[in-house]
Amino acid sequence: MITANLSLTDAITRIDGPLLFAHRRVDVGLNEAVEVIGSDGHARLGRIAALDDELMTVEILESTSGLSLTGTRIRFFAEPISFSLGPGILGRIFDGVGRVIDGGPPIATHARMPVDGAVLNPMRRKKPEDFIETGISTIDVLNSLVRGQKLPIFSGGGLPHNRLAIEIALHARLRQSKEHQESASPFAIVFAGIGVPFETAEFFRRSLEESGALGRTALFLNLASDSSTQRLLAPRFALTAAEYLAFVEGRHVLVIITDFTNYCEALREVSASHGEIPGRKGYPGYMYSDLATLYERAGSLQGKPGTLTQLPILTMPSDDISHPIPDLTGYITEGQITLNRSLDRDGIYPPVGVLPSLSRLMKDGIGRGFTHPDHPALANQLYASYARAIQVRLLANVVGSDGLTPDDRLMLTFGQQFERRFIHQNKARTLDESMAEGWSLLRQLPINELSRLNDEQIATYIQPGAE
Repeated sequence: MITANLSLTDAITRIDGPLLFAHRRVDVGLNEAVEVIGSDGHARLGRIAALDDELMTVEILESTSGLSLTGTRIRFFAEPISFSLGPGILGRIFDGVGRVIDGGPPIATHARMPVDGAVLNPMRRKKPEDFIETGISTIDVLNSLVRGQKLPIFSGGGLPHNRLAIEIALHARLRQSKEHQESASPFAIVFAGIGVPFETAEFFRRSLEESGALGRTALFLNLASDSSTQRLLAPRFALTAAEYLAFVEGRHVLVIITDFTNYCEALREVSASHGEIPGRKGYPGYMYSDLATLYERAGSLQGKPGTLTQLPILTMPSDDISHPIPDLTGYITEGQITLNRSLDRDGIYPPVGVLPSLSRLMKDGIGRGFTHPDHPALANQLYASYARAIQVRLLANVVGSDGLTPDDRLMLTFGQQFERRFIHQNKARTLDESMAEGWSLLRQLPINELSRLNDEQIATYIQPGAE
């Protein structure tokens, strides 16, 4: 509802990039939605970013080209920015502020939800459980994704995280426990590209359309050419759509967002425009709490059948995991999948660094009743054996392969085969296929190296196929 129309002919004091500064002439609140209408009649969406007794700052979510200090009006709304949502959002493509850009009809409104949302109430949260199969062996077997979890992917410039994101979107599916199959809910994907080049946005769109996966996906595309203020709202619109699908329609939703580094860069740019005191590396001191308002919207709620799982992707500047963006993300989320540049140089895809990767909720979504009773033992043994192989590889660099014991040479060969056969994959694998490949690799090792397996597991999986 419009509460005021105000001509800013004599009230605008300054326009600085995406920010408009004006005298405060009406009673408004922080984060209220506004429309900024230039002399050309074009209305631009914005929101109140800062207030004091005399002045207000408006963040404009579109280009400010054509705006001037005179002839410009602002319309104020008595509510924060909201997203009109309905059952038809799957299969549709939106820009960073929720406008349909696929040429189709508008979305029939079933609910209007504020995009800032709210983090899930800890008292209403349910324990995350059950397994989401991604088709990626190093995730499914060793760092399993659990419904309701937030598990980021830490990448670097030039690494194939966009390709990985799309492949997960194409092949992700629920693998529900037997006790939950009777109440199974439909599965959906919300995919958001933040600050991506046009070519990357087209790759996302084309890949989803040609595979047929767009039918179960709501795609949000915020381009690198869009304003930095719009970039701050793009993940919020995507998460609001996910919350509607999860907690209104009762779906299990996987949210894939790439690239959160572009979001943080926009946050730094807008903060500097506000004149705020910078923190580490120029990022605002509140970046931790700002990221938490996004990540903590994942989870499941008591009394609600749907769940919201996040797989955010960020590129670490200079591959530095101690940089503020991955550092703060690691404090909020439940683990991380780390991509490795040396594996990428060796032609391994996806180049997942197994040793620094971790899923803290993995134990709640695998094993008896969820995936396979022997899944935890296989994951533990593969991790331990690969860690031992990396140690032997470092030793071989010092003493040479001739200085290794026979068992050490077996471990060295295992490490190479693990990277070439298990980490590397030309196509998506089911969990059963990934586990079969893992057991096959362990058969190369002597029994005394399999300390994480019990006698029954060795008799079942190792000895019958021993080479």
